[in-house]
Amino acid sequence: MTSFRPAPAWLSDAVFYQIYPQSFADSDGDGIGDFNGITAHLDHLAWLGVNAVWINPCFTSPFRDAGYDVSDYLSLAPRYGTDADLAELVQEAGRRGIRVLLDLVAGHTSDRHPWFTASADDPDDHRYIWAPEGGPDGFVRSPGSRPGAYLPNFFDSQPALNFGYAHLDPAEPWRQTVDAEGPRANRAALRDIMDHWLRLGLAGFRVDMAHSLVKDDPDRGATAAVWTELRGWLDSAHPDAVLLSEWGDPAVSVPAGFHADFFLQFGGPTNGGPLRSLWNNGEGTADEGWDPLGCFFDPGGQGSPRTFVEAWRAAQEAVGDAGHISLPTSNHDFSRLNCGPRTAEQLPAAFAFQLTWPTLPAIYYGEEIGMRYVPGLPDTEGSVLGPRYNRAGSRTPMQWDDGANAGFSTAPADRLYLPVDPDPLRPSVAAQRADGTSLLHLVHRLIALRKATPELGPDGSVEVLHSGYPFVYVRGGRHLVVINPRSTPAAFTSRLVDGAGPQALEAKGVEADSGVVTARGFGYGVFDLRSA
Repeated sequence: MTSFRPAPAWLSDAVFYQIYPQSFADSDGDGIGDFNGITAHLDHLAWLGVNAVWINPCFTSPFRDAGYDVSDYLSLAPRYGTDADLAELVQEAGRRGIRVLLDLVAGHTSDRHPWFTASADDPDDHRYIWAPEGGPDGFVRSPGSRPGAYLPNFFDSQPALNFGYAHLDPAEPWRQTVDAEGPRANRAALRDIMDHWLRLGLAGFRVDMAHSLVKDDPDRGATAAVWTELRGWLDSAHPDAVLLSEWGDPAVSVPAGFHADFFLQFGGPTNGGPLRSLWNNGEGTADEGWDPLGCFFDPGGQGSPRTFVEAWRAAQEAVGDAGHISLPTSNHDFSRLNCGPRTAEQLPAAFAFQLTWPTLPAIYYGEEIGMRYVPGLPDTEGSVLGPRYNRAGSRTPMQWDDGANAGFSTAPADRLYLPVDPDPLRPSVAAQRADGTSLLHLVHRLIALRKATPELGPDGSVEVLHSGYPFVYVRGGRHLVVINPRSTPAAFTSRLVDGAGPQALEAKGVEADSGVVTARGFGYGVFDLRSA
C-alpha cells in the first residue's frame, strides 16, 4: 500500500450530512434552494450534532443532470448564489464547528463546457475521448466540425474526459496511454480545480464517479494510480483536506488514496449488495438489474445482517489504518429510508444501527425527521434512470415547518424545484424539535452519545454476538447494541447480561437482564456493560 500522510484527525469524529442544495432551503423566493438558505439553517445542523457537510454540485451547469454536467468548474451556478455567499456559508459553518465539502465531478464535463466545444472543432485536441465516425457502440456523433464521435461517461450530454486507457488495442488506434498529453492535462486540471476551492476554505471533496476515469480498466488499477498521484499532491498542498469517493468499493478506493469511501447501492464485487441488503425494500429507486436481496431492515424479518457484516469486514481488512468506510442512510440517487411500505416506527432502529456501527455515518438531508421517498414525480433534471428508478422522489424540498411549502420557500408552489411531499402527515423539523420523543431528538441523542463515547466511533472494536434478529454486537468491549428491525419480538441469550443487566444509555423496546436480551418489534438499545 502506498504511504500517505495520515488522515486529518477530525475525520475520525466526523458525522456527515449530505445537502442537495436545490432542495434544502430557498432564501430568495425563486423556488430553488441556495447557499444563503443553507447558512440560515446551520444552527439546525449544529444542534443535531453533525460536523461535516457535503453539498451536491453547485458549479455552473445547464442542469441536464442536476449539476453533474459541469460547464465551468471555477464558477458557481447563479441560482445558488455568489462566491461571497459560499464564503459566508463556509465561515459561518466553521464558527459552529462544521466543515464544508463540495462535490467534484472528475470524470466528465457538460457538452457545453468550453473545453468540449473547442475539442469538437479541433481534431488535435485530446481532452476528451474521440473515435472515427462509426466507432464502437456507446460513442456519440460529434456536434462540431471535428469528424467522428465522442465517448460519454453517463448521459450523452456528459462527454468523458480523457484519462487514458489501461490497455491499448490496435483495432482502436484512438486509445491513448494514461501519460499522453490529454490525460496529463486533465490530471493537472483536477489539481487546479481542487486548489482553487480549497484555498477558499473548503474542507475537501466528495468525488463523483471516482472509479470512472481510466477506460478499459477492469481492476481499476490504472484509475487507482491516478488518485494515488493526486493524493500525493493533496497531502503536500492541502494536508488538512479530505477526499471522499463515490466508488462503492472501499477495499480498492481507500488504498488508492481516498480518505473514505461509501458503501453504495452499486460498486464492489456484488454491485452494491452490502448497502442494499440493509435498506433496499424494492420500492422507490429500483434498478431492474439488481439481484434480489432480502432486506434486513424490513418488518417481515426475511433479511440478514451477514451480507453487510461480511462485506464490511473484508473492506476493513483491506483499508486498515489508511482511511475509513462510510455508511449512508441514503443519497440523492437512492431511496430514502422511509420508502414504500416502511413506516416511521421502523426508522429509529435503523439510526441506532447506523450511528453505532464502526463506520463514518452520512445522513442524507431530511432523514433525521423521516422524510419519505415521494413516488410519481416528473422527470426533473435527468432524475429518471429507468422504469422504476426515479431519483426525484429522494430530492423533494426539506420540510422545515407546517407553513407554506413546508417552510422551504416563499415561491408559489408551482415554481418549486420539486413539489413538497403532499402527505398532510409529513414530518417537519419544527414539530419534531418540539417533541422530545421524536426521531429528530433520537438522532440528536445518538450523535451526542457517539461523540462522547470513542468506543462507538469508527476506530472502536466490534464483536458480533448474533447475526440475526435481533442483531447483537459489542463495541469496544464495553457497549452492547441490540437492533431488531422486524415487527415481531426476538430474543438472544448472553452471559454478558447476567444479573440485573447493564445500564440502558438509549433504548426502546429492549430489555437485557438475567442472561437474556429481549427485543420487541422495531426495538433497539445501547447499553453500558460496565454497569452490569
